[in-house]
Amino acid sequence: MDISLSYTEAGDKTGDGIPLIFLHGNGEDSSYFAGQLKYFKNSYHIYAIDTRGHGNSPRGTKPFTLVQFAEDLLCFMDEHGIQKAHLLGFSDGANIAILFALTHQERAAKLILNGGNIFPHGMKFTVWLSVVLGYRFAVCSAKKDADAKKKAELFSLMANEPQLSTEDLKKITVPTLVIAGTHDMIKKKHTRLIAESIRGAKLVFIPGSHFVAAENPGLFNEAVEVFLKE
Repeated sequence: MDISLSYTEAGDKTGDGIPLIFLHGNGEDSSYFAGQLKYFKNSYHIYAIDTRGHGNSPRGTKPFTLVQFAEDLLCFMDEHGIQKAHLLGFSDGANIAILFALTHQERAAKLILNGGNIFPHGMKFTVWLSVVLGYRFAVCSAKKDADAKKKAELFSLMANEPQLSTEDLKKITVPTLVIAGTHDMIKKKHTRLIAESIRGAKLVFIPGSHFVAAENPGLFNEAVEVFLKE
């Protein structure tokens, strides 16, 4: 691995003894999970990671893709001696968790997929359109503007990735909770498709937007806790 990921660590090794890893969304950092960190640190040993090129984690030289982020997660787990972990991913973090489970399923205990999508058109049309336009504008400006180059990479993650199918999801056998806001930027039917395609997955909708974990942490944390204790 060409970089070391920045992370926040909290809690002790109680509960089922399996760590809980938080994976944030596009353009964010681990602080997004403040409400979850505070709630779950008394029951789980937590690692809240800053993805490559996000927060305090360096960009490095490797490809800026969700597949690479999933490999970064594997390296992080190996570096910290984590054989298996529960993965709670939000938005792109959920997509990273899916990709990780598809390639390293034996290292994932349970998956909590919040606001993820398996292809770009899983987003509502107006959101998808704004992402594509933002990506094209950033690409055009990237040669002259370093900030635009960074934005182009971030937009690319949403405009071009992931590219998965329901057949891919059928390969996942890890216990999975699919959770989203009732007014998420991901189409409700797409969220249902993800849940229906993963064997035995549970589906929960929480009142709120795409950012329901921050907006409605009480109900969100309760749903996650019930699932983790099952």
